[in-house]
Amino acid sequence: MNERDVIKAFKADPIIRLHTTSENAIGWIEKHLNFTHLPEKICLFKDKFAFRELTGDLFPDLFYKKVQYEELDNLKPDQLPFPFIIKPNIGFFSMGVHKVLNPDHWPAIKDKIKNEVKEVQAVYPTSVLNTASFIIEECIEGDEYAFDAYFDEDGEAVLLGVMKHVFSGAEDVSDRLYMTSRSIVKGQLEAIDELLGHIGQKAFLRNFSLHVEVRLDTKGRPVPIEVNPLRFGAWCTSADLAHYAFGFNPYHYYIAGLKPDWEDIFSSNSDDIYSIVILDNSTGYTADQIKSFDYDKFIASFENPLELRKIDYHRYPMFAILFVRSRRENYKEVDDILRSDLREFVELR
Repeated sequence: MNERDVIKAFKADPIIRLHTTSENAIGWIEKHLNFTHLPEKICLFKDKFAFRELTGDLFPDLFYKKVQYEELDNLKPDQLPFPFIIKPNIGFFSMGVHKVLNPDHWPAIKDKIKNEVKEVQAVYPTSVLNTASFIIEECIEGDEYAFDAYFDEDGEAVLLGVMKHVFSGAEDVSDRLYMTSRSIVKGQLEAIDELLGHIGQKAFLRNFSLHVEVRLDTKGRPVPIEVNPLRFGAWCTSADLAHYAFGFNPYHYYIAGLKPDWEDIFSSNSDDIYSIVILDNSTGYTADQIKSFDYDKFIASFENPLELRKIDYHRYPMFAILFVRSRRENYKEVDDILRSDLREFVELR
């Protein structure tokens, strides 16, 4: 469809289903579909502080604070709840996200944020990543999960997949490894359905897709870290992983109003691990210092790679995205790459 036909369709039916594969489309939606409910809902979720305000009564003990970029130097450590997470109030793909362990750690993190702001402003539009303000939140120390879902025309939530976000250590906030399996989905299904019900009621969502990241608190409840509107996992990742792992197409299910039969999926005998490996440039070298990345050597590290998507690391700060299937007894192959700085795969100029 061309743009005029899309606008015309929304004027005829303002709540038809729209889905994007990139948040770069948000600017177009805000400009051309401002007569619909979409810009308001997008703003509610992209603005992390606004979302915290919306759901504050669900998690009354959670500390959060909004600060302007210019105010970072004036923050007083004795007024902050260490350890804490600081991230752009409007953010994307863990860029500018840092865990601050103690007051001595804060000056170095502050300098890293300033350097990152200069780099990312040249890559993403402000509708996707806005570094004018940051949000500080107390750390939730439990396991982290991400999931895709949509709300149908009646406001009922439909879960399309759950991934566990795995980290290499306490200070790691990268997106290197996400994994899913039948047992991962089954273990979180009930709690996530309950959370989605609360979000849908508070935001009054109809025909709306989203990608949600949560951490489990001490009671095992999923607490939202962020909710990303009108898309699934960034760079076409999480929904594609669900296709590999569970055999259905989340994009088609949303647009057609279909629901996964999770009980049928759970009855399968196989509980292999399906992972997304995001090869961010963790080498410590700049793109200009790197002559090449050895994709063949990297692929050879895995028993059953499914798909490799190479990325221009001069344009974006990553080398590739890999989808891989692993036997549980061979989990070490993804754990090794989680902990690698990737220097073994690069040749310098």
